[in-house]
Amino acid sequence: MTRTEGRIRLAMHAGFFLLLAASASRFVAGHGLHGATPLVLALCGVLGTGYALGVVLWDALGRRGRLAWLAAVVACWLALVAAAPSFAWCAVPLFFAALRLLSPRAAVAAVVVITGAVIFAGLYLADRADPSLVLAPIAVAAMAAVIFLELQRLVDELVRTRGELADTQRTAGVLEERERLSREIHDTLAQGLASMEILLQAADRQWDASPEDARRHLRQAADAAAVNLDEARHFVRALAPPALASGSLIAALGELAGDGAEAGPRVRFRTEGDEYPLDVEVQAVLLRVAQGAVANAREHAGAATIMITLTYLDDAVSLDVADDGSGFDPRTAASAGGRGYGLRAMRDRLAEVGGSLTVESTPGAGTVVAATVPRAPAREDGE
Repeated sequence: MTRTEGRIRLAMHAGFFLLLAASASRFVAGHGLHGATPLVLALCGVLGTGYALGVVLWDALGRRGRLAWLAAVVACWLALVAAAPSFAWCAVPLFFAALRLLSPRAAVAAVVVITGAVIFAGLYLADRADPSLVLAPIAVAAMAAVIFLELQRLVDELVRTRGELADTQRTAGVLEERERLSREIHDTLAQGLASMEILLQAADRQWDASPEDARRHLRQAADAAAVNLDEARHFVRALAPPALASGSLIAALGELAGDGAEAGPRVRFRTEGDEYPLDVEVQAVLLRVAQGAVANAREHAGAATIMITLTYLDDAVSLDVADDGSGFDPRTAASAGGRGYGLRAMRDRLAEVGGSLTVESTPGAGTVVAATVPRAPAREDGE
């Protein structure tokens, strides 16, 4: 049950008891406490008690129990109206109860019966025939039925829309998580496997001519495999990159510069400015961007040298990855295979921490990938 529906039901229940009390007060004021008054008040008490029990036990009654409750309440009310027509005031809450529980045909029949009782009560109490005593109850019944049905339609539409929104949010969450996973795989496992491939190819080339160098490359490939396994475990657990687990961003970038140095392009790393604390999430994003840019330079640019520069500015921290490779046209990066996907993944990562990415490249003249993140106070773990 929605909050709106709950408020409507509460208003109807409160209205019923107030109208019942008003009808009883009017009857006592007009007839005193003698004659049939005690019997009418007793019947009024039975009606009020029965109605209250239905409200309290609503969930436990089940559909059949609720229908039996409605039939008993309406029958008791009809007997009360026959004895004291002033109790016809309670008709509107009974309209809502009938429309709420019954099928459309049964609800129309119930509304007709209740409206007929109201018309009878009005004519019985009137000194002379008055068409308004017939037309007014019919108009009230019609308006009450239309209002209730429209409210019910709106509530049903709200519930349906809320369900559709929840489904949409779940779908968006799944797509977002899928995108995150693809970025993680591209920037970590894919890059690690590419490094292992370079080392193994180098070992194969030197297997006969220089067995010692070949074994060294194999050991480096084994080390890279161990690092990738550690990455995969952290990746599954959704933790920060393992390179940041026990060190700073500077140390992690230094390790990145040393990975595969003998077999692949030469990677240098330097820092500029005075180091200051960075949020762990910002460090992770910048490390992933550096990993992705280095992987692109190794796999797609054929670079001989890659320079990683981490600069601490007063209001921002910037990361530049420059290579002397073949370059490309940034305007066609979307169709540049893995490189285009890697750049998009970098932009998505940086956007999550308020950063931006700039790519400068010309075919044959190398590439510079520049990431900038505004400076913000580092958060403590758990904040």
